[in-house]
Amino acid sequence: MIRTSLIAATLAALAGFASVVPASANDVNIEQYGWSNRAGGAQNGYYNRIRSYQDGDYNGLAVHQRGNRNLSAIGQRGYNHYGATYQTGNGNVAGVGQFGSNHTTILTQDGNGNITAGVQVGNGCAAKVRQGGNGNVAAFVQACD
Repeated sequence: MIRTSLIAATLAALAGFASVVPASANDVNIEQYGWSNRAGGAQNGYYNRIRSYQDGDYNGLAVHQRGNRNLSAIGQRGYNHYGATYQTGNGNVAGVGQFGSNHTTILTQDGNGNITAGVQVGNGCAAKVRQGGNGNVAAFVQACD
């Protein structure tokens, strides 16, 4: 009887611990409208967040996060866009907004507390931003045709 009670108490404690884990879990939200859109990525760490929105056709995105409390947001409306963010470290924020057609954005952050934001409008823009170190801020706006 004591052995059964001990096993039951251990299982109850493990179940209680397992219910706490999702509070520190990573979070992904993907919205896609249109035709042949794709999204993928990977998260390693705690409290990382991915937000994505694609409306149009043949858009793609990839997000890779390694660390804690990173945020990546990619919004694409139009045709044939590609957006990617690569975050290694803690507390990094990366945002991409692409409208029109045929844009490519690649944002890479290695360090802590970096912020990158960008918008591309029109047709055929390409942006590549790389941040190394801590506390960097970068923003870009392009209107390509």
